[in-house]
Amino acid sequence: MGATTVAVLGSTGSIGTQTLEVMRAEPDRFRAIALGANSSVSELAAQAAEFKPAAVGIGDPGLVRELRAALPAGVEVLAGPDAFADLAGRADVVVNGVVGFAGLGVTLAALRAGRRLALANKESLIAAGPLVQPLRAVPGAELIPVDSEHSALHQCLAGQASAPERLILTGSGGPFRGRGAAALREVTVADALAHPTWSMGPKITVDSSTLMNKGLEVIEAHELFGVDYDQIDVVIQPQSVIHSMVTFADGSTVAQLSLPDMRLPIGYALAYPERIGTPFGAIDWSAMGSLTFELPDTDTFGCLNLAYEAGRTGGTAPAWLNAANEEAVAAFLDGRLRWHEIATVIDSAMQHHDGAAADSVDAVIAADRAGRCRAADAVVGIRS
Repeated sequence: MGATTVAVLGSTGSIGTQTLEVMRAEPDRFRAIALGANSSVSELAAQAAEFKPAAVGIGDPGLVRELRAALPAGVEVLAGPDAFADLAGRADVVVNGVVGFAGLGVTLAALRAGRRLALANKESLIAAGPLVQPLRAVPGAELIPVDSEHSALHQCLAGQASAPERLILTGSGGPFRGRGAAALREVTVADALAHPTWSMGPKITVDSSTLMNKGLEVIEAHELFGVDYDQIDVVIQPQSVIHSMVTFADGSTVAQLSLPDMRLPIGYALAYPERIGTPFGAIDWSAMGSLTFELPDTDTFGCLNLAYEAGRTGGTAPAWLNAANEEAVAAFLDGRLRWHEIATVIDSAMQHHDGAAADSVDAVIAADRAGRCRAADAVVGIRS
């Protein structure tokens, strides 16, 4: 059997570069035939020189000439908003590492083409879950989550004949764990980006600091595994060694443990149902100390409750929430919003949700646009 072909979309981001590390470790097993980045021309060209894909995509069409000049001869170049979706139909496995709502097109295209989707872009599933679900029934289509928590749940549920009683999503608590609201009023962007255990991109790192990342993961778990929101719990596990757990009706709890290393869930998604041979995240049990647990402080970290509320509301509410959060986080990273105001902006935006159904791509796009507009208005209102 030949090597598994892989399209890495968002190849210059955190998930993309770590995917290429996994592929470097097992070069006979995986072959990159497509790479895609939004605007990082030099890094994308360097990746193409090393991995020799048949095609690359660039999100910004204005960079095509610069990219062509930097690429090895014979590499096809696609550009613009549809480039990544086109590339998603060309490989056995599609790694969706595109950041934010922009990853929706890749998710839909990969599943429509009957490919295995290694999904790191949780926003597309959260915003458009009702559109994604029927595509999972396309012959050949398969969705394997790359998020460490959902990969853990997938591993805990694999081969189980009984439905789970509860899903328990664990989280590190982020850089502000244990700090009250008063102590967080003047935290900086640098403070929010100083994650204690994971190395991630800025947007997801800020989401981790507010616990919105965990809230989005609750919605994603509901969509992935069909479990009711009342059966999904969040527990803080500061060491980031237990990545999630599943409890069954007989009282048994199954957990997945490893050191915090995103290359493990990436490798799991690439090789499933087999496993890669490189032990990313392996634990030295002789050196492992205590594993501790806490309940999340939802009074200080209000984004978690906002996500549960949006998930239970359903329809386009999760899309609206995701859009408002992206807008609020961007404002924080730009210095236009303080950290503790992120939840305030999202809550304000959600008060205007129109109750629309997520029954088409146009409806989801409209909800995304409206959520951003309401959040942008809330940011201006706070600053005025």
